Amino acid sequence: MTNVNQTASDNAEEFGFHAGDLVQEWLWDDDVDDSIRAKIEELTGEELVDEDYDSAVDGVIIWWRDGDDEDELSDTIVDAYAVLGDDGPLWVLTPKPGRPGAASSSTVQSAAKTAGMNAATPLTVSRDWNGIRLRAFGKGR
Repeated sequence: MTNVNQTASDNAEEFGFHAGDLVQEWLWDDDVDDSIRAKIEELTGEELVDEDYDSAVDGVIIWWRDGDDEDELSDTIVDAYAVLGDDGPLWVLTPKPGRPGAASSSTVQSAAKTAGMNAATPLTVSRDWNGIRLRAFGKGR
């Protein structure tokens, strides 16, 4: 039985990624949580590809911080979804409240709505980061 307090970075499968999946990472910067990246790579057995990768991918993570342009986030979501195959998992990762760059979940929800997506409830993915899974309007939960 899994401890309820474990984070998604401890259980990377909570992201919805699987062995062999190719996961694309957007808006990487030196403040990202490398433990999240490592757990995803360990689970998938593949290195993360950057936003310049232009073929289909199985999943996406977008690192986003308050102070970044909300319109840029909407545009990034649209661009990321365009290369995402078969409605794979798409996550926006934001610093937790009280951390530098902490973003309001309502800001992410607004950007998601502008991009034609629904935003789920934030999930703790590490000590300093939350993740919000996005789905296209009309897709299953």
